[in-house]
Amino acid sequence: MRWPLILRLSLFGLVMAFATLSFLPPALEPLLWLAIFVACAYWLAKGAPTKLFLHGLVLGLANSVWITAVHAAFLGVYLAHHPAEAAMMKSMPMPSSPRLMMALVGPVVGVISGTIIGLLAMGVAAILRRGQRAPHASDG
Repeated sequence: MRWPLILRLSLFGLVMAFATLSFLPPALEPLLWLAIFVACAYWLAKGAPTKLFLHGLVLGLANSVWITAVHAAFLGVYLAHHPAEAAMMKSMPMPSSPRLMMALVGPVVGVISGTIIGLLAMGVAAILRRGQRAPHASDG
């Protein structure tokens, strides 16, 4: 495992955790996450020669730790700027414990996002390998 690479890439999760507190509108979050996932997949494909899926999965979990910790620490700010999430939490099994709900849901989101990053990294690596093997016109 390339732990330094995972730690560096997980800083995107830390930045997003703070950005999503109040600065970044919830409607833009998915687009920004998609860009981050693609960029991370590329850097994993370039920097982790093996176990790309596992690297992506661990990265997704690391991101979820940052996001869950920041959102739980600044819960009031987060919920004030995310009314849909606040309403959803009230309808969930433990409405009086939003931090506990975040702690339970965070790792699930981490596994899902990590799966996406890992699959993307495998796809990017396959494309990069194919590009390296492609014959050039001058090879004739």
